[in-house]
Amino acid sequence: MANLKEIRNRISSVSSTMQITSAMKMVSAAKLKKAQDAITAMRPYADKLTELLQNLSATLDADSGSKFAEQREVKTVLIVAITSNRGLCGAFNANIIKQTNLLAKSHADKKVSVVAIGKKANDALSKDYEVLSNESAVFDDLTFDNVAQIAERLMQKFHDGSADKIELVYNKFKNAATQIVTTEQFLPIVPSSEGTNANQDYIFEPSKVEIVETLIPKSLKTQLFKAIRDSFASEHGARMTAMHKATDNATELRDQLKLTYNKARQAAITNEILEIVGGAEALNN
Repeated sequence: MANLKEIRNRISSVSSTMQITSAMKMVSAAKLKKAQDAITAMRPYADKLTELLQNLSATLDADSGSKFAEQREVKTVLIVAITSNRGLCGAFNANIIKQTNLLAKSHADKKVSVVAIGKKANDALSKDYEVLSNESAVFDDLTFDNVAQIAERLMQKFHDGSADKIELVYNKFKNAATQIVTTEQFLPIVPSSEGTNANQDYIFEPSKVEIVETLIPKSLKTQLFKAIRDSFASEHGARMTAMHKATDNATELRDQLKLTYNKARQAAITNEILEIVGGAEALNN
């Protein structure tokens, strides 16, 4: 059995860890509320804009269609992996890395490259794939304008033929305890498969082509911003949950160590009493 000093040191160490994890849990909970409100407010707008764009794109003929809706032979695939810059959030980052690897393997006959949004994605994927850019700094100031610049670079890569297909991999926020790993096609735009929606009778002013050409860049920027916002909220939810479990585990371990300490202390006191009694008996004899 470990001596009393070692057990006291372990109790002190576990208690310090428990205070840290508890503080991180509260910080993540505060940040989660703000991030959750942001993505909840944005999601209906982004989804409706994407639906509208898909319906309009489905009504365009091949000659008047957008350059971003061009369906061509896929030879190069660009995967945009969205993780966090920091760890201590359970399997949040590992799930994205795993899904990115599976997606890359499904395109084994094509050239696959990666754009990393988050340091964890850059660190893990740069070992096996060509990382065209590391956009981790976007989390330092997560605004639509900063994300729009990334979206413009992605659109340019598709437009100039550097990538024939661009896919997003990110954690979609459901609630604090649940994040859904999502793979979403960014480019080319997928026309709506629902004929009833695609054939709705719209009145266009100005022309249909002009409207689509104006909406597409805005829609793509909004789509990427929504994905990063989803990931950002999911990160804080995952970290809050992970720190909650870590705090519970630390509390349980501390209680076990205290019980061990009390038993060891009781045994030490009993031995001291026995030694005193033994010494007294020896003097009497």
